[in-house]
Amino acid sequence: MKGVNNFLVTFSLLALASTFASASDPSPLQDFCVAVNGTKNAVFVNGKLCKDPKLATADDFFFSGLEKAGNTSNAVGSKVTPVNVDQIPGLNTLDISLARIDYAPNGGLNPPHTHPRGTEILVVAKGTLYVGFVTSNPDNRFITKVLKTGDVFVFPVGLIHFQFNVGKTNAIALAGLSSQNPGVITIANAVFGSKPPINPDVLSKAFKLDKEVVKYLQTQF
Repeated sequence: MKGVNNFLVTFSLLALASTFASASDPSPLQDFCVAVNGTKNAVFVNGKLCKDPKLATADDFFFSGLEKAGNTSNAVGSKVTPVNVDQIPGLNTLDISLARIDYAPNGGLNPPHTHPRGTEILVVAKGTLYVGFVTSNPDNRFITKVLKTGDVFVFPVGLIHFQFNVGKTNAIALAGLSSQNPGVITIANAVFGSKPPINPDVLSKAFKLDKEVVKYLQTQF
């Protein structure tokens, strides 16, 4: 009997540890929770401000236009068209979103960035992409692959990753993300384009660059 009690205590402690270690959002306790900005016709569900489910319509779960090519006439030669909770209010609490990425020929780049709240799975709809991500400290391993039409690649949550068009024609990819709003931190923009700017002495030491080079890079963002 004592052994059974010890087992039950150990099992209970492991269950509690698993509960406390979990960092994900709680599962929704209703079919959906259409996000609203105002309090009119809204109710709190799971601590979120949501439209009364009886007032939900098909448009709350709908987005149109993903077939349209994004404008890649910019400095990096790419355009991300997001489909997250800002575009589809019905995605609220559902832990999923989508994006279309267009890449200009010969070097269109979705520059190194992270999604702090979501893992990304990417499928190449057209073209050839050189992709990769870097693992966390201390290893900082670079894991990379050249993808062709129909290939799929996964970028784990929070890790720095990129896609680069190595083909001579435009490329298109579709990405699914495990968050209604995964967030994006573009590394170069955040480091060299912060407002107000980071002290050049800090960046000079961190990147082992001359301070004048750092100042020049800051002017580019």
